[in-house]
Amino acid sequence: MSQVQWDAVDRYLGDLLIAPDPALDAALADSAAAGLPAINVSPMQGKFLHLLARIRGATNILEIGTLGGYSTIWLARALPPNGTLVTLESEPGHAAVARANIERAGLTHRVELRLGRAIDTLPQLATEGRGPFDLVFIDADKPSTPDYFRWALRLTRTGSVIVVDNVIRNGAVADAASDDERVRGIQEFLKRAAAEPRVTTTAIQTVGAKGYDGFAIALVTSDG
Repeated sequence: MSQVQWDAVDRYLGDLLIAPDPALDAALADSAAAGLPAINVSPMQGKFLHLLARIRGATNILEIGTLGGYSTIWLARALPPNGTLVTLESEPGHAAVARANIERAGLTHRVELRLGRAIDTLPQLATEGRGPFDLVFIDADKPSTPDYFRWALRLTRTGSVIVVDNVIRNGAVADAASDDERVRGIQEFLKRAAAEPRVTTTAIQTVGAKGYDGFAIALVTSDG
């Protein structure tokens, strides 16, 4: 198996299962043109998040890490007419691109983009009583993932779903001797999730257009 084959399968599945979408395509194109890193979720992963939010019946979503707004659009489209999504982004340039992409998709009325370090904006959300959120998607700087998970627990309730992206790190997550701070952050998050009595968690390895990686899903089973 190779990246070439993974790419080919993703193209096949995408062509078959995802209809052409000018807003999503433009979001990717404008993100690339603006020089944003190509670390957004793939189309298949975006639709997975969309379906997960619909299955959960989410009306209130929190996204930690906006980038160019591609995953934001997928998630916001899963919301009912009265639903809301709060997305947190620390980079002004990324936020500017995301705002334009969200507006083009006609979702400004459902999406609130907050600019600033998530570790600072998450306490603000708690103070404002913005939770509980039905679904939290964590896809930001990996060393801070344990802190984001801690805040996600505070901002959710029984039945909420927490999704964490990029937890396999090309297999490096299993390397106990890794000195990569991104890997160490994910390892610490997984240890905390495993020991946390308020959630039940699994992690899935994936291959595809984004290479070899994976995600974790935690179901909140009791309130703190």
